[in-house]
This record gives sequence, C-alpha cells and structure tokens, in this order.
Amino acid sequence: MDTSPYIAALDGDATPQIHPEAYIAPGAVVVGRVRLGRAANVWYGSVLRGDDELIEVGEECNIQDLCCLHADPREPAVLEPRVSLGHKAMVHGAHVETGALVGIGAIVLGGARIGAGSLVAAGALVGPGKRIPAGVLVAGVPGKIIRELTDDDRDSFARTPDNYMAKAARHRAAVPVTGDTGADR
Repeated sequence: MDTSPYIAALDGDATPQIHPEAYIAPGAVVVGRVRLGRAANVWYGSVLRGDDELIEVGEECNIQDLCCLHADPREPAVLEPRVSLGHKAMVHGAHVETGALVGIGAIVLGGARIGAGSLVAAGALVGPGKRIPAGVLVAGVPGKIIRELTDDDRDSFARTPDNYMAKAARHRAAVPVTGDTGADR
C-alpha cells in the first residue's frame, strides 16, 4: 500500500517547493508551480495543480480533505498565512487573505479576493473578480455579504489552523494497518 502523496514537477522547471515542516497527507496531489509554507497542511484527496500559474500556500494554512486549488494564467491562487479551507472547498485563481476561512464546499473563482479574517459560508459561491472586505460573513449563491463578523464568530474559527497543525502531527505518526483488521469477524 502506497502511503505517499503524489508530488510532481512539470515541464522540467515547475517543481513544487514544500517547506520541510509542511504536511501532505497520503492521496493528496501537489503538481507544478506550488509553494507550501511552514506548517501548511494538505489533507487526503486534495489537489493543488499548478500547471498554468503559481499556487502559493502560506504558513499554517490548512487545506482540508478533497479541496481543489488551481489557477489560470495571470491569476495565481494565493492563500495568505493561517487560511483555512473547509472540506471540498475550491479556490480557483483567487486570493484569500490572512486568517480567512472558506467553508465546506464553498467556491471562490478567478480574480476574487477574500479579505483578512472573513468567513465564506459553507456552499457559498464567490464569483470572478468579486472583492470581499475584511471581517465579514459571505453566504449564498451568488455570495453576498451578510454582515460583519462578531468577536464570537472570529473566535469560532481563529484556532482552526492550530487544530489542524496538531492533527498533522498525529497523522504524520500514523501507522498503516496491513493484513487482517478484524473486519471479517
């Protein structure tokens, strides 16, 4: 059983640059012009495909299971430090500022910019070129600013990067199970 992520260079010069303290789970794919910062973590089934443009993942970001990051020419995908992408979120050629959270299944499209500390609700769609200011809640399809975040809102997701760094330490130490797992008993 292969427990490695798939990490690959493209075209001889588009090689992922991965900080030694970053964590990439088995089954994740990191290809091409991708930079992962210190303590960034990329989880099971996520794909970071830097074949057309740079994907920049800042320090202490968490890219949870089944996320997709891609970029079009002249529209890099950028996650500033401590950004959280919920499970199955997609960021395509967009810029997400420090401490923001993109919720489960949310989509942020080309040229959009999510302000620092903002929350994109689960399932929301932030359209191309949309500018979201810092510290707000965005929800819906298309995504609309609902309100400014409260201190309680911010507290609810401010520790997410720390929680995922702790999870990464646990998963680094995971031991693959082979043979009889008792499932047939």
